[in-house]
This record gives sequence, C-alpha cells and structure tokens, in this order.
Amino acid sequence: MEMERLISGLKRPEDLDLDLTLRPRSLAEYIGQEKVKQQMELFITAAKQRREALDHVLLYGPPGLGKTSLAYIIANEMGVGIHTTSGPAIERQGDLVAILTNLEPKDVLFIDEIHRLNRTVEEILYPAMEDGVVDIIIGKGPGARSVRLELPEFTLVGATTRAGMLTGPLRDRFGVINRLEFYTTSELKVIVERSARIIGVKIDEAGAVEIAKRARGTPRVANRLLRRVRDFAQVKADNYITQAVAQEALTLFEVDQYGLDHIDRKLLTTIVQVFNGGPVGIDTIAAAISEEAATIEDVYEPYLLQLGFLQRTSRGRVVTHLAYQYLGIPCPHEQ
Repeated sequence: MEMERLISGLKRPEDLDLDLTLRPRSLAEYIGQEKVKQQMELFITAAKQRREALDHVLLYGPPGLGKTSLAYIIANEMGVGIHTTSGPAIERQGDLVAILTNLEPKDVLFIDEIHRLNRTVEEILYPAMEDGVVDIIIGKGPGARSVRLELPEFTLVGATTRAGMLTGPLRDRFGVINRLEFYTTSELKVIVERSARIIGVKIDEAGAVEIAKRARGTPRVANRLLRRVRDFAQVKADNYITQAVAQEALTLFEVDQYGLDHIDRKLLTTIVQVFNGGPVGIDTIAAAISEEAATIEDVYEPYLLQLGFLQRTSRGRVVTHLAYQYLGIPCPHEQ
C-alpha cells in the first residue's frame, strides 16, 4: 500500500507536525533550488519596493520537494498572511468565493494540487487573478442577476505535481512559473544535519550522507528516513547515527543504496519479466502491479527516470540497460 512506503514523497498524516517543525521560515534558510530562490528573491524585493502584491506563482514538480514550504516563505518574506487549501477541497464555486472575499490586501492564497480543481470552480479564478473581481449569480430563473465583487489585491500560489493537467487559461494567468528539481546528495546532507539538530539527535557527517544518498533527491523523504533511523539509533546505538547505523537501519527498512524499495523493484522486474523490458503502457503496468496509474506517474516514475532506469517513449515505458544491471538480469540488447 502506497501510504506505507517510507520513500514516497507524498504527504502522510504523521509528516504534518514534523513538517511544521522543520519547515524553513525564510529564503535564507531554504536549502537547494538555487535558481528558483534567486528568482523569487528578485520578484519579492521588486514587489515590496512597489508596495504591490507579488504576481501569481505556479510551483510544479514531483511531491516532497518543498512547494508548500516555498509558499509559506513567500508569505513570510512579503510580510502578509497565508490561506491554504487544496484543489479537491474546493467543491463549489461558493467555497472559493468565500475564501477570496475573506483575504486581506496582498495576502497569499495557496492552493495545493491545483490541477485537481473542478472546472466550474476554476472559472471563478480567471477574473479574480486577472482583474481582481468575482462575479456571482444572485437568485434563480428569470430574476437571477449577476453581481461583481471587488477583491483585495492578492497573490495566488498554486502547487502541482502534474503541470500538464492544468488548463491553458489557468496556466497563462500565472506571472511566475517555476519547476522544482530533485535535490543533490550534498544539499540533502545539509537538510538532514539541520533537521537532526532541530529534533535533537546526534549524527555524524557520514551518517547524514548515507541518509541523503537514499532519500530519492527529496527533502520530505530525507526527513522521514532520519526520523526512522533516529528510532533505530535510540534503541540500538545509544542515540547516535553513524554511517554504519544508518546503513543497518535502512537495510532493515528495505531502502537500498539508490533509495529504491520493494515496490520500485517490483515495477522494474514486472516490465522486464512480463513485458520483455517494454515498451508497455502505463495503464498496463498499473494493472500488473495493482497500483494506480496516476501514482506510478507522480511518485515512482520521476525518480526512476532521474536514475536512468526507465524511459518514456511514444509507445510506452522501456527499462534501460542500467536497470538490468541494477536487477542483476542480463540485458537482451547486449547479448
């Protein structure tokens, strides 16, 4: 089951308190994503100098890379309030109108999973983002009339793992669009060391590197692994995380040196053994491993593509020779 995977970048209920504790409060504290940070610092400084709200911002990329943290940082750097919701939570137009009309001037409205907004709800955003107004219908039938409400100046920050599912009209209304990339091991090492200080666990540099190497380029995964290794170290190693302790703990949790677990290996093995290495369609893979196609695309694939273990082609997914080497299976293309 997906929610049981330590190395999933998706949010889990038990992550919420930890995320709040470890979340950076400013761009200076935010580790990694240097290009995005430089751009946002420039745009925020310019908006503050003009005493205007920041332009609307779209953040996209795989789960767990810090989109929510960046939204909070934007609000904090601008010195304004932040209101958070998600696409699936806004079921009716009236829900969104209520949120928009309760904003204070220059506030940030953060909508996570914005690609999952209902299309009729999304249409309310168009005039709100472009002209600062919402149109509501009062009454029914022949007596119905449209009323235009003026909104305070605000910044919409949208986050999505699937930018391709956004409609053109919505995407075009964002003035700032940034893709968040996977983190390097050195960046994750710094994050692990910082998190360890905050939660009060001792860790040496090699131990931090070992956790960072297996964190799939994802800060949320790094922090989750740190928490589980801390438990192991508390019981088995005098509450001190060394490289050996991290290796032993992560081996116990079935997270290998690449940050892959049994489900990743099952996906690759299925494509190799059942579908001769591909190409094979995503829906076929999903049926074969009893998983949702959207979860495979959002959670499993991005990192496997990053490692070079998987390729997307016009005919479907194909396992690469690197994946054959990883699995210890002879590659038919090299025989």
